[in-house]
Amino acid sequence: MLSRAFLRLVDLLPLPSVRVQRIIAFAVVLTQAGISVTGAIVRVTSSGLGCPTWPQCFPGSFTPVAHAEVPVVHQIVEFTNRMFTFGVTLCAALVVLAVLRARRRREVAAYAWAMPGGTVLQAVIGGITVRTGLLWWTVAVHLLVSMLMVWLAVLLFAKIGEPDDGVQVAQAPAPLRWLTALSAVALCGTLIAGTLVTGAGPHAGDKSAEKPVVRLQVEIVTLVHAHAQFLVAYLALLIGLGFGLAAVGMNRAIQLRLTVLIALVCAQGLVGVVQYFTHVPAALVAIHVGGAAACTAATAALWAALRTREKVAATTASAIAQPA
Repeated sequence: MLSRAFLRLVDLLPLPSVRVQRIIAFAVVLTQAGISVTGAIVRVTSSGLGCPTWPQCFPGSFTPVAHAEVPVVHQIVEFTNRMFTFGVTLCAALVVLAVLRARRRREVAAYAWAMPGGTVLQAVIGGITVRTGLLWWTVAVHLLVSMLMVWLAVLLFAKIGEPDDGVQVAQAPAPLRWLTALSAVALCGTLIAGTLVTGAGPHAGDKSAEKPVVRLQVEIVTLVHAHAQFLVAYLALLIGLGFGLAAVGMNRAIQLRLTVLIALVCAQGLVGVVQYFTHVPAALVAIHVGGAAACTAATAALWAALRTREKVAATTASAIAQPA
């Protein structure tokens, strides 16, 4: 009953074209990736407790207030990050409304609903992070969920561009698609190891002398080497995937995505090396987090390009739809 009433209200909205839907979905990708970067800026500027309570900034106020123990700049940085959440929420809501109004297929609707759902989950995790005093593992979970949201947002963008009445078409043999999935697993390992490096590193998010943030008590050099090895494995799998796709023939879309992805991974590796030998400067941390989001998005785009929905002749649809 409620869902029908909601759909009647949605039907009062203008009918969005596929182009408009994709623009909104692209904005979702940008905001989901952007919030991870603003979160990194909060951490490296030691502004993690610029708003020491949640959901309010200070007890009795949702906005920053003059406070002797909390510098104004830290309040502004943390409050700005929280305000960016409204942009994430707005884009997530708009993509749901656009997809429902256009009566897109169930798969697209599911990805669209994941956006506001994930935003709520991130808000809860953010609240836990603040209330636990920026414990390293809560910060790690916060970032990892952000990367998951970036992945889902890219798949949503790709799915919106596909025809609802099309059929599944494999653009590469199944073994190469599984190899792509394996590279995504290596990416996950790289991201997890990276959060561990952060948990043991110098940027705790706050520099309170009275209540220092608890750090991960593991030798950081060991964690850095683990992080680097995962990145090497990730890059090696992508290079192997490239040779495999070249052997069987790949279309231009796949070639472009793979080239961009390998370039991004190499750039990430270079940033990581510079970070290590320059003692992790704050600016490079934010760049590295942005690069992580870009690599995640590019891997998701490559994965989506290997199996697409296409409009085909009815006589050949059943043959193409068969799994490779």
